[in-house]
Amino acid sequence: MFSLPLRDNARLRPLEIWHAEEFAAHMDRAREHIRPWVGPAFVTDDLDGARATLHRYAERQAADGARLYGIWLDDVLVGGVMFVAFDAAWGSCEIGCWLEPAAEGHGLVTEACRTLLEWAFTSRGMHRAEWHCRADNERSSAVAKRLGMTHEGVRREYWPYGGTRHDKEIWAVLAPEWRAHRQ
Repeated sequence: MFSLPLRDNARLRPLEIWHAEEFAAHMDRAREHIRPWVGPAFVTDDLDGARATLHRYAERQAADGARLYGIWLDDVLVGGVMFVAFDAAWGSCEIGCWLEPAAEGHGLVTEACRTLLEWAFTSRGMHRAEWHCRADNERSSAVAKRLGMTHEGVRREYWPYGGTRHDKEIWAVLAPEWRAHRQ
């Protein structure tokens, strides 16, 4: 399996079913922190839920769809990035991320997302990559900006959480823009 360096002590690797115990332990540390910002199906509460989430992504990857990658900091799983959606026929994908509090502020998500985008545009010939986040998630919007994405709009009151509906931002970058941005 591949393991790519992100920073001195951080690596990006596929997050697979055999990581279920590690993923469950990570979710115990991250769950309440990420719950407002990620889809409810992703936030697992136990080992069976962790296994089910990893299995769901493995099946999608086998069908050339969504993919899941972990970020390890000092050999501890602290978060990850993913292709939430991946459609080679349409040349379009959506990336996402999550991170536990102890790993924030090191540029890990931005660097990991750059790796995913580079692969999507260069190796897989994608034309468009999207980023979706709650409008009040300033950290997530900042990553989209650092990746050279354009804010395309807001889906008003799209995201239900905690009895309130929140606006959802849509960001995107096109292949020619990505090539120009990375120069």
